[in-house]
Amino acid sequence: MISTFRTAHRPKSLRTAGFGALAVLTLLPAIPASAASTAKDPSPRPAAQAPHRPTTPAEARTSARLASLQGRPERLKAFFKALPKGGDLHNHLSGAVTTEYLIKLAAEGGLCIDATDTAVAPPCGPGTRPAADAQHDAAFRQRIIRAWSMQDFPADQSGHDHFFDTFGKFGMATWYTRGKMLANVANTVVEQNQFYLETLVTPASDASRALADKVGYDADLAALHRKLVADGRLDRVVDEAIKEADDTDVQFRAAAHCDTPRPDPGCKLPVRWISQVSRGSSPVRVFTQMAVGMRLAERDPRFLAVNLVQPEDGESALANYSLQMRMLKYLRGQYPDSHLTLHAGELAPGLVKPEDLTFHIREAVLVAGAERIGHGVDLVHENDWRQLARTMARRNVAVEVPFSSNKQILGIAGDDHPFNAYRRYGVPIVLATDDPGVSRIDISHEYQYAAKTYGLGYTELKDLARASLEYAFRDGRSLWATGSARSGYRPVPACQGNRPGTDHPSTRCARYLADNPKAATEWRQEAAFAVFERNNR
Repeated sequence: MISTFRTAHRPKSLRTAGFGALAVLTLLPAIPASAASTAKDPSPRPAAQAPHRPTTPAEARTSARLASLQGRPERLKAFFKALPKGGDLHNHLSGAVTTEYLIKLAAEGGLCIDATDTAVAPPCGPGTRPAADAQHDAAFRQRIIRAWSMQDFPADQSGHDHFFDTFGKFGMATWYTRGKMLANVANTVVEQNQFYLETLVTPASDASRALADKVGYDADLAALHRKLVADGRLDRVVDEAIKEADDTDVQFRAAAHCDTPRPDPGCKLPVRWISQVSRGSSPVRVFTQMAVGMRLAERDPRFLAVNLVQPEDGESALANYSLQMRMLKYLRGQYPDSHLTLHAGELAPGLVKPEDLTFHIREAVLVAGAERIGHGVDLVHENDWRQLARTMARRNVAVEVPFSSNKQILGIAGDDHPFNAYRRYGVPIVLATDDPGVSRIDISHEYQYAAKTYGLGYTELKDLARASLEYAFRDGRSLWATGSARSGYRPVPACQGNRPGTDHPSTRCARYLADNPKAATEWRQEAAFAVFERNNR
């Protein structure tokens, strides 16, 4: 969905300190982002479809096993939980934490719950109750869960406002608890049989805002950037973000028991951060957050990319959309080592004016140079959408698809979702959760929904999981040869002749895996697929 900071006005209570990744990770320099080509597409012919790749005997047996489980919901659920599911590339940390854990954090912080079910600072005055009461009052607990998530929300009503309102309600529980939240989310990711996480947070938000307000807006973006970096101002904000990251590492390791004889599963999960930019803010604050996130990605390898968050249909977000794409284009020229993934096209007819549906994905790809797109729901309403889809396929611009939040926020599901349109034009797709804590789902639910709704078989699900690692901003090179999806996921020359995932790769392949964490993570998933297929004969 849209952000740790979802509402058009970001209350002070949403300040979260602590910011970082797992100290156990090998921190390598970020890989430079590919320059976005501005060349026009050739003749308007359909994008090349991925050839039908050969199915192995193990895959055929697993496909038959999946077919045999139809009508057996408990076993089908277990199948999808055990299915290796790559990585989650579209995940907002505070929205990913389970609601029950947020209540626990609120209780530990001594917070109160007011009449609107919002967490507020103590002492608990008239009209408020201690959050700790939810630990023994089941009715009170359920009331908070419904207010802080989509639990029991009527399926026939628009969930847009309720979804976004949840972040303001539980926001204070996320203050100074980023490491604890990461421990909760990382363990869930591992339990869901995933191998990598990119999660979104807002670095040094108060310092970034103060710098923006001090500098003031200048329509000349180059001049504005010079003011931000003058006298080391921007780097001092980045220093604060790095300190937050270090503090979060310490908090995470304590919460996940990483330095004890019994560490939590999440301790070994590779985690990287994406810096959020609050698109509903003033132009100078937006530009400053963009610059902070991109500079941070160049200085600290725990950070990879920048993304715009908050509702795309917000008044300021709509009015300044094209300006923000131009800002990103300029800053990418200044910080070429930062990646870019953008919420774009998270819109639907009736939510905005028809003309607002016609250009958001296009400008994110063609102007800003986004390497991935989040949601992309309004594809077929874009001007010349088929040509746009061909361009995305040619440039390998992947679409991050979180089915549940698309349905809950936009009411878009099934045949109304452009999932099949993207597939038809060869656009890479990765499944994601967005805000699984708010949505009350997990990644297994999203894979099972995709299989049931779009008739996907096991090999298609397997390749979706592979794609979620292939299009990750993970350090190093891929296990798969160039054009992996279209070539049927053939290993790179260094690992050809090896069965992907084997315990004993050749010396040359082992050296390649050691030098490329991305390939090593993909190799680990292939090993998990081999076990999964043996267990589902």
